[in-house]
Amino acid sequence: MAAEHAGRPERTVSAWRPGLPGVVEVFHARFTEYAYPMHVHDAWTLLIVDDGAVRYDLDRHEHGTPHDTVSLLPPHVPHNGAAATPDGFRKRVLYLDGTHLGDDLIGAAVDRPDLRDPLLRRRVGQVHAALVGPGDELEAESRLTLVGERLRAHLRSRDDAAREPRRDPVLARRLRELLDARVVEGLGLAEAAGLLSAHPTHLVRAFSGAYGIAPHQYLMSRRVGRARRLLLDGGPPSEVAVATGFYDQAHLTRHFRKLVGVTPGRYRAGGR
Repeated sequence: MAAEHAGRPERTVSAWRPGLPGVVEVFHARFTEYAYPMHVHDAWTLLIVDDGAVRYDLDRHEHGTPHDTVSLLPPHVPHNGAAATPDGFRKRVLYLDGTHLGDDLIGAAVDRPDLRDPLLRRRVGQVHAALVGPGDELEAESRLTLVGERLRAHLRSRDDAAREPRRDPVLARRLRELLDARVVEGLGLAEAAGLLSAHPTHLVRAFSGAYGIAPHQYLMSRRVGRARRLLLDGGPPSEVAVATGFYDQAHLTRHFRKLVGVTPGRYRAGGR
């Protein structure tokens, strides 16, 4: 993380490789007076702007990114970028390899790179939120596969976005049994797809349709349930976190407070 001195144009960036299949890089930035020259990427650029707006040229056509837009810039196609508002812009970017988007979609992305889709934008933000700290890789992977599905629907056919997902209760039950057996060890979506011989997107859709909850939410619920029992037995939160599959105590606290309403320490102190 770096920032310019006060009074100078602000250029604050944060970038990392999350170790998530399909994601080459995560890039968060705040720029006030900076313009990207024409350049290319060898990965797909999935961009959302949280403050301000960006204007850019892609394939000799001008485009823009108002706050409710998701922009998808294809690989190997030159583009530039600059602030479209006086105060600059703040953006979050996922650079994606070809796992979710194939080269056959490059032409469609050149034709319509800016997508006005509130649900898609919310899901992209959820992927970023899951990638901020370690321990939520299954959530990030699950949410990214739904993002990929919706992007493909936009680029191939607008009618596909509204298509009813196919139900598969048997596959959903098999995934639930797999998650139950791996509560502490955890399970990646790609690994589950390989073990169950199913596409990752279909896995998430089948599970959510059958149980009304995403696979990562189910796994975290199971972990929090185990943590509650261990806390009431007197276990310290730091040890309980490790014993129930959380990355660390902070990871346990974040999910425990979300599901129970209090921190693990307060929950343990109130036990009888």
